[in-house]
Amino acid sequence: MKPIRILAMDLDDTLLCSDLSISRRTRNAIHRAGEAGATVVLSSGRVSGAMDQFSRMLELHERPGYLVSNNGALIQESHTGAIVHESRMDAPTALAVCDLAHAEGFPVQMYEDDLMYISRRNEYSDYDQRLTGIRQVVVENFRAMVKEGCYKLIIPGDPMILSHLEKIVRTFMGDTITLFTSRPYFLEVLPRNTNKGTALAKIAEILGASAEETMAIGDSMNDEAMIRWAGIGVAMANGDERLKIIADVVTSSSNDNDGVAEVIEKYFSDKGQPHKGPPHG
Repeated sequence: MKPIRILAMDLDDTLLCSDLSISRRTRNAIHRAGEAGATVVLSSGRVSGAMDQFSRMLELHERPGYLVSNNGALIQESHTGAIVHESRMDAPTALAVCDLAHAEGFPVQMYEDDLMYISRRNEYSDYDQRLTGIRQVVVENFRAMVKEGCYKLIIPGDPMILSHLEKIVRTFMGDTITLFTSRPYFLEVLPRNTNKGTALAKIAEILGASAEETMAIGDSMNDEAMIRWAGIGVAMANGDERLKIIADVVTSSSNDNDGVAEVIEKYFSDKGQPHKGPPHG
């Protein structure tokens, strides 16, 4: 087995505990992986500004690493903030998605300049604001704002009826977009061929690393692409059952019980070298 050169982790419900903390054990395990030569990548659906505090907890602002935000639409160096790659949805595509959502009675939200812009207030966007700390702004003419293009659009709604909209959007938009459910109540729309997997592949290309030398850890279906791409795809014990089927490894512990630390410790010995055999769970 080749040494792990890239360690990519989702944030919410993976690296972060329910109280949005990172345990000492997990921080130590990630630090040891870094000392062993692994480049640390934080990969999230959050905007970059909502990732900074966690990057600093891991001291990634002091050493080379990467922040993948907006579910793969933006890649930045953690220590410089320099943009490595970005992908924006063009105006006609974004407007078409908005029109489909509005026709079915759903609000739409987007992120720009570390602010959350929404077409109308709703309980799901309110929860997102509490979770991320990003200020919410209601925009009366949302279509006019979307005409400028965006990294992604989110359609919040009751999971029981959001699946109906997903079918409609997929039917009308086809492969012109990337579409998935990041949380049961969030339908996310990104530019075509944009996801955490494509972002991880770009980072690997920059580093001259391969998928075989990459470990990716996540819990939700927005992590599917990077879990499939990585040589070692890890699903959390508390993760989506569909993701567990796809993953190479499933942790025995949840995000609240050091599941990330568990799998890193199994792959890295005290001397910081990867173990020869992968754990199974």
